[in-house]
Amino acid sequence: MAEHKVVVIGAGIAGLVSALQLAHQGLSVTVVDKGDQVGGKMRQLKVGGAAVDSGPTVFTMRWVFDQIMASVGTRLDSELTVQRLEVLARHFWEDGSQLDLYADPERSVDAVARFAGPAQAKRFVEFCKTTRAVYDALEGPFIRSPSPTMAQMMSSLGPRGLATLASAGPMRTLWESLGKHFTDPRLRQLFARYATYCGSSPWQAPATLMLIAQVEMDGVWAVQGGMHALAQCLMRLAQARGVQFMLKQTCERIELTQGRVSGVRLQSGDSLRADSVVFNGDIAALRQGLLGPSVKGAVTTKKQSRSLSAVTWSMYTPTTGLALDRHNVFFRSDYKQEFEAVFEQGRLPAQPTVYVCAQDRGTGEPVHGPERILCLVNAPANGDKRGLTPQELADCTASSQELMARCGLSLQLEPSSSCIRTTPQDFHQLFPATGGALYGQATHGWMAAFARSNAKAQVPGLYLAGGSVHPGPGVPMAAMSGQLAAAALMDNLGLTKSSPAAATSGGTLTH
Repeated sequence: MAEHKVVVIGAGIAGLVSALQLAHQGLSVTVVDKGDQVGGKMRQLKVGGAAVDSGPTVFTMRWVFDQIMASVGTRLDSELTVQRLEVLARHFWEDGSQLDLYADPERSVDAVARFAGPAQAKRFVEFCKTTRAVYDALEGPFIRSPSPTMAQMMSSLGPRGLATLASAGPMRTLWESLGKHFTDPRLRQLFARYATYCGSSPWQAPATLMLIAQVEMDGVWAVQGGMHALAQCLMRLAQARGVQFMLKQTCERIELTQGRVSGVRLQSGDSLRADSVVFNGDIAALRQGLLGPSVKGAVTTKKQSRSLSAVTWSMYTPTTGLALDRHNVFFRSDYKQEFEAVFEQGRLPAQPTVYVCAQDRGTGEPVHGPERILCLVNAPANGDKRGLTPQELADCTASSQELMARCGLSLQLEPSSSCIRTTPQDFHQLFPATGGALYGQATHGWMAAFARSNAKAQVPGLYLAGGSVHPGPGVPMAAMSGQLAAAALMDNLGLTKSSPAAATSGGTLTH
């Protein structure tokens, strides 16, 4: 099949996985990306001479990557050094309380008991049983399915799975459901935060998103060299199988001949012939005609509201006053105001939750002097409509610094030679048509997850991959979408019988 030419537009995690798997099957693959590095949102910035991960920072669902590596004849441990983290995340509240969740479930139960009392620890144990059951019920019929529908999923679940789903209260919001699990508002708030892993509000996301808590409890790993090392690894493996990479090249349009994909035209004026194209970008770019008018109708699913964006600070700086772990979250007492500001008022929250990834922590190695830090607060995805004013940014910065200081951490978030700030407007420039949305569409309402497009576009020869299509946002999910796109393409060529993502893998699951 070397004569079948594939162009992958976008070198994000999904595009890299598709390119690797298609090349391994003998197809001729070229990857085009306007950036100067692969990885898409999984990017690194050089700050003060250090390479700081400035996109996704949480490596979970290791089994997805074990499966991808196995599909091309290698092993994850042979290609990357990954270390399981003892502490999943460290959580701080402005009242001075702190809670660590651990890879060891018993340590987490003990920590919750010390934090909120034995009764809440018992509730935590029951919550964990529920999240485990919900995840196990949905992994096959939804997460691994190439194109799930409500009817198909209900049929696949069977009576036991349906009972599990009913017990979770899928028609309730995540916030409502968590109120039935925890009476301590801090625990409710902690587990509500998992809705933001999908760029959503816990007041609008369905209760089934509690399964994301199970994803993390199943394991969080650190990748030596940062998350960007995963993207570089996939590129290296793809190149070894003949994939050509064309970086700093913008795709201007997808070309059709007699209604079928025939190539892509670059902004440089060059054209690349293609029998198939995998589009690894936000489907909003197709809808808006950024890849040409002929593919504006390639996606027919209903347009959904945008997910969260963010303001981030990538830093190389000393930290003082507080013992950080790798993943740290600083909470306010009033959580709801943050999501009302972002989703209802379209503005930066006055009192945001602050996430801090201390990228040199968590693996047992001592930290001396400056360290690599990514600091993030949620923001509305309206970077294509209005830029944040200097006053808004100043207020958000001051509020974030004040919250961390109240918890004991001193961090200066002002842009400088040791701090690079990225806003929704910046993310919109990096990822066109998104407004800066980092997770595709928001998962709001029970049916939102079924509103995502699958891998096959409405244009013959065009396939879709990335966080804006099924199974959704996040590094492992986007990687699975890359598998699904490659499988759909190969299936159309009559070269596969089933999707690799639908195959079973060793292990159960894992921002």
